[in-house]
Amino acid sequence: MNKNFLNTSIRLTVLSLILVFIVACGGNKSKEVKNNGKDSVAAELAKLNDEIEKSPNNADLYNKRANYYVSKKEFDLALADVRQAMNIDSSKATFFLTLSDIYFAQGKATACQGALEKSIKLDPEFVEGYMKLAELNLYLKKYEKTYELLDKALEFDKLNAKAYFMRGMAQKEQGDTGKAVASFKMTIDQDPEYYHAFIELGLLYSIKHNKIALEYFNSAVRLNPTSVEAYYALGMFCQENDRLNDAIKAYTTIIKLEPKNKFAHYNLGYIHLVYLKVYDVAIKHFTNAIKADPNYAEAFYNRGYSFELLGDLSNAREDYKEALRLKVNYTRAID
Repeated sequence: MNKNFLNTSIRLTVLSLILVFIVACGGNKSKEVKNNGKDSVAAELAKLNDEIEKSPNNADLYNKRANYYVSKKEFDLALADVRQAMNIDSSKATFFLTLSDIYFAQGKATACQGALEKSIKLDPEFVEGYMKLAELNLYLKKYEKTYELLDKALEFDKLNAKAYFMRGMAQKEQGDTGKAVASFKMTIDQDPEYYHAFIELGLLYSIKHNKIALEYFNSAVRLNPTSVEAYYALGMFCQENDRLNDAIKAYTTIIKLEPKNKFAHYNLGYIHLVYLKVYDVAIKHFTNAIKADPNYAEAFYNRGYSFELLGDLSNAREDYKEALRLKVNYTRAID
């Protein structure tokens, strides 16, 4: 490949860590606004408020409302509710699970760990507690402890697909790709629709340019037909393994899903510049990448190179100058 070309396509290392204690659902913070003497709040919250008013000693309702607040990132309100739940009944492991979510969101790893350890002390067979504690240790890169906790979870739930997946992620992070592949395959054995396991298997096989990767990426696409990450991974594999038509198809699908996806536009430009040598088409794709991100220095550089190859030195010079303005000491642009 000509050394003047520059491919800065981002390889998807999808889900380097599946450690989401909290699903952050967007939206504004709920505010109490008076309207004819009634609070104007979300219907779900209004229902919970009504239920708690009718049953003020029901600990489960406070915990349920705490989880609602967690989903809305109202952590102070969530903390108040889960503490009220514990004041009523301190024996439930699930309450400490909610508390761990709050602490994790606040960046309090030690407190989070303490809450999770309390949950499994209260219920030694509490699988969800072991799983979240394993997630925390994976986040902290304490791999041996992660494996120990996952083994404990599997002791009580042998069909736990997520436990096998997390084990695979830990093994992948440690560089043991052989064991990681085995764990991700076990994940699929337990749950044939575990999308992320198919993605990870595709990525691991793509490193070796093994065409089996295609089967896994295509399976991921079937499971989630609107997944940009799956199409991108598929496109990158095809691009790097002489399946250009399939790569173009994958990137084109991404653009249909996300018209301003700069990487898909860029990669289409790169294919037409490097492999197909259709420079005018390459220019169009690099231009679309620049429209999506006006600070995309590499797109300016490669569009400039496309202009140069067409003999349009004036436009080439302007693009090289812009690339250099955006990326100081950009060696290729300087050359």
